[in-house]
Amino acid sequence: MKQMKRKNAALFFAGLMLSVAPMAASHAADKPTLAFVVNGASDFWKAAEAGVKKAQGEMPDYTMELKYPEQAAVAIQQRLMEDLVSAGVKGIMVSAVDPKTQTDGLNKIGSQTALFTTDSDAPKTNRVAYIGSSNVDAGKQAAEIAKKAMPDGGKCMGFVGLLGADNARERIEGMKEGLKGTKIELVDVRGDDIDQTRAKKNVEDALVASPDLTCMVGFYSYNTPRIYEALRDAGKLGQITVVGFDDDPITLGGVKEGTIAATVVQQPFEWAYQGMKLMAAYLKGDKSGVPADGLIIIPTVIIGKDDVDKYAANLKAMAGK
Repeated sequence: MKQMKRKNAALFFAGLMLSVAPMAASHAADKPTLAFVVNGASDFWKAAEAGVKKAQGEMPDYTMELKYPEQAAVAIQQRLMEDLVSAGVKGIMVSAVDPKTQTDGLNKIGSQTALFTTDSDAPKTNRVAYIGSSNVDAGKQAAEIAKKAMPDGGKCMGFVGLLGADNARERIEGMKEGLKGTKIELVDVRGDDIDQTRAKKNVEDALVASPDLTCMVGFYSYNTPRIYEALRDAGKLGQITVVGFDDDPITLGGVKEGTIAATVVQQPFEWAYQGMKLMAAYLKGDKSGVPADGLIIIPTVIIGKDDVDKYAANLKAMAGK
């Protein structure tokens, strides 16, 4: 009899759990999802992952995700965003692969969910706001690094992932503007479509084709490490001035040892952290955080040899390490 009662009790609780399960799933599904969509696979976005994680900890009523496209291609990024919209995502913050050719696709996303941009803006779309760097100002800071390192002038070659992206174009324009009136020239910029192997090959080819180069500029986070590796392999580290962008460990190591003049760092942690909070507030009807011009600029900073240790410690603190 007792065995029968235990069996019935077990069946009762099993049935109760089955009846509660759909309710729990329904409740979880009611949590709005916000997505941060990057432009390609790169260690640069690890800081953004930490920013999303911090925002998620402060806003448990939301589900927050950082998504990488399989490849740095417009069609693939668009498909990823469309899949997110189909899954019911309420807000997307995206670093557009190529804003000029993505206008229609981004407008489609923006008509179905709250669309924000980061890193590379798409101002001609219906995005709500952009949060990120002033890439023109970052380019001017790169020029300041070059001028300090090469007072007698020289020839620079630039390397970047996506030549068509606004962040690349604006950094290049900013650097050229900052170099006006000097004897330093940015002679060309070579793109690699966020292909790490090609990025290094571009540097190797430049060393052979243009032996008179005295300076190299890595406009994307991984370009400076590939410059460092190519120069190291060619035995030319320290012979060519290197101007960096962002805070890849190889870049910071090169700055500290003096083989990289300095690097212009952005704050992707803040883009993600502040961006997630901004989207959440916007979805609740609070639009006070969106400025009239739709631009929220997080300043870039020059990190030189004496700044590396303090900066690296701050990165670890932000990531909770």
